[in-house]
Amino acid sequence: MTQPADAHEALSLRPLAAADWDAWYDALEVAFGETESPERRALWRTLTEVDRSLGVWDGSTAVGSAGAFSFRMSVPGGALLSTAGVTMVGVLPTHRRRGVLTALMRHQLDEVHERGESLAVLTASQPAIYGRYGYGLATWQLAVRIDRARVRVVRTGAQDDRIRLRLADPARASAACERLYARRVPLRPGMLARGSGWERLPLLDAPDERDGHTALQCVLAEDRRDGELLGYARYSVRAAWQHTGPAGQVRVREVTAADPEAAAALWGYLLELDLTETVEAANLPVDDPLLHLVSDPRRLSSQLSDSLFVRLVEVGDALGSRRYSAPVDVVLAVTDEFCPWNAGHWRLRSAGRQAGAVCEPTDAPADLALSVRELGSAYLGGRTLAALAGAGLVRELRPGALAEASAAFAWDVAPWLPHGF
Repeated sequence: MTQPADAHEALSLRPLAAADWDAWYDALEVAFGETESPERRALWRTLTEVDRSLGVWDGSTAVGSAGAFSFRMSVPGGALLSTAGVTMVGVLPTHRRRGVLTALMRHQLDEVHERGESLAVLTASQPAIYGRYGYGLATWQLAVRIDRARVRVVRTGAQDDRIRLRLADPARASAACERLYARRVPLRPGMLARGSGWERLPLLDAPDERDGHTALQCVLAEDRRDGELLGYARYSVRAAWQHTGPAGQVRVREVTAADPEAAAALWGYLLELDLTETVEAANLPVDDPLLHLVSDPRRLSSQLSDSLFVRLVEVGDALGSRRYSAPVDVVLAVTDEFCPWNAGHWRLRSAGRQAGAVCEPTDAPADLALSVRELGSAYLGGRTLAALAGAGLVRELRPGALAEASAAFAWDVAPWLPHGF
């Protein structure tokens, strides 16, 4: 890094030492303007991969940070790709606009490239920042608020007969829930395989973060015949009263189901809890079964938010590692100013959903022109190349190539990030 004109000592970027974690994380909290609960801070300290964490220091003071988690993420077709989960990125307000963030991103992406990881992903506190580093918005998340008095879940008697609901201690049920979660990961692009320690994240329940709600609760949906776990929901309840009667709130943390019957049973349970008026969930897939289960969709207030941003670090490996919904043979002219090894013409070929794919450099004329950011947006199948072209972000150079590629990149299950990192 260059030395600031008003400083006697140059800013230094170096790998994090375990002994410096507290000072490093303190700076991150200042950058974000928040102080986390001791329980949450302790969990992130445990999960931090120190050897993948970077700090920028002004003398002995930490002024910038960036880290990465070693994830495996599901991509269309069910493969789990080694993926860098970019995290804990922050710069003190005293040191902004001095190249700190760019230096961190440059060093980090070079390391990801050297490790052979073809993807990097992040969630953005300020989405406008990361496009210049090649990250494209790839997934959305849906928040819902349901007026439970006016909405019911449409179910059949046969479904009710098969499913048994049982309350369980969240910690004691965790192992079985994690096994079910792991089976669901390959079925939806964008989901993260939870490695050792990450099972603690969905159970995090710091008292000062409850906002008046009960401790975390868990309900299991089991097959009556053999006791097989078919789904689970984690939630909490906040009691409230008005002169007209009870007005409690259900806050849904997570609903995971192996089949439609379990999903219907769990949502039915959540919408039928006594003494409550509203049910809220902050993070659902945009194609969640709930949208088709409710009796009155107008009583389901929803809000769409950006979620996961994807960056192709190795274009050839990344495009060759996913499946495609339709046959495709196109040459992509890719621009990538931040990772120049990706720039150039790439020929992508696949015989369709049941076949593998090959993506290799080529000297052939390009059929489509786009930046690596748009490739990241379309990579998981949730944003179409045709829609991006409609915004002027993808250019068709060969007639028909856009429709061919857009159909191939799209996927029938919406990508979704189930939790942050």
